[in-house]
Amino acid sequence: MRLLIVILFLTKVLHADEPQVKVSETKIISQQPHFYHGWPTLARRANGDLIVVYSGGREFHVCPYGRQEMITSRDNGQTWTLPRVLADSAIDDRDSGVLETSKGTLIATMFNSFAYQIHMNAPERLLNTTFGKETPAMLKRWHTMDDATTQAQKEAETGYWMTRSTDGGVNWSPRYRVPGYSPHGPINLLDGRLFYATSNGKKAIAYVSEDDGLTWKSLSEMPVRAGELHAVQAKDGTIIVQVRDKLVIDKKTQQNTSQIISTDGGKTWTEKQKVADGFPSHLIRLRDGTLVMTYTWRQEPFGIRGKFSIDHGRHWSEEFILSDDAANWDLGYPSSAELADGELLTVWYETPKDAHKAVLMQARWTLNR
Repeated sequence: MRLLIVILFLTKVLHADEPQVKVSETKIISQQPHFYHGWPTLARRANGDLIVVYSGGREFHVCPYGRQEMITSRDNGQTWTLPRVLADSAIDDRDSGVLETSKGTLIATMFNSFAYQIHMNAPERLLNTTFGKETPAMLKRWHTMDDATTQAQKEAETGYWMTRSTDGGVNWSPRYRVPGYSPHGPINLLDGRLFYATSNGKKAIAYVSEDDGLTWKSLSEMPVRAGELHAVQAKDGTIIVQVRDKLVIDKKTQQNTSQIISTDGGKTWTEKQKVADGFPSHLIRLRDGTLVMTYTWRQEPFGIRGKFSIDHGRHWSEEFILSDDAANWDLGYPSSAELADGELLTVWYETPKDAHKAVLMQARWTLNR
């Protein structure tokens, strides 16, 4: 422990006058400004292709139109394809995760919901102040869409879903139910299995798959709230799970990111500890073993921030900023990937100033560690 503290101290001293990150480019990568885009996940394939899945075809943060879409880049994020629709259920398809497994299979995850009815049936909650005179026409469209299925059909349709592609994303399997979800989906373990830190709305449960995502076996109930989770396995085998956490202080709810750690493959866990004030987080392990977490900052100045760890997630660096010029709170869910040259790419969604249709944003950056 003393050696670790010395290493961290020397690292901080040596780099005291250098910025932790250098952002070389920030740009919009979505190409359909007439739609709202939300909750993306970025993954880099073994062949170098980049894939982003997200909820598209939308009218707003909550609406009945959400569908799961995918865009691809074959030039390290310089250009992106137009979207392909992977799933479009009768209700709102939200939060998309994506992963290429060690066997080369692509796995995409999502959940769907009819929570838009809360706002559709009580527009004074949110819609009237957001859309003003446009609200009646919009509500008419929403009711027309909602009336296409019965309430019983909507309830039967709701759940957590997964789909797989074994040919690089050309064809996808029929979706199938899984026991929980997280915004960015499962991760690869070092031994070739898949690990999924999930929430089912009541409990946070760790699952493992030994057949490339076809079936899932429960490992343990995790000692964190059933919130939005993501995981990473460190180079030494440690599994780190982070969660969008909530604290009530003086009767006010504050949100942040907390984490737990397992050193026995996800069977038992440490007590949770707070690691950041932003939320929710996404985790990756770089080729040299460094762990990087990126997360949303929904306070002014709104944007995307992160931290890194050089000791397998036990300690995290000072916070760095990737963006701080967003117009409002409706942004976030960043996810990152390491490119072949060591640069990092982070993708998130963001709502422009004086607009209601969120776009997908991308930042290209390097980490000074």
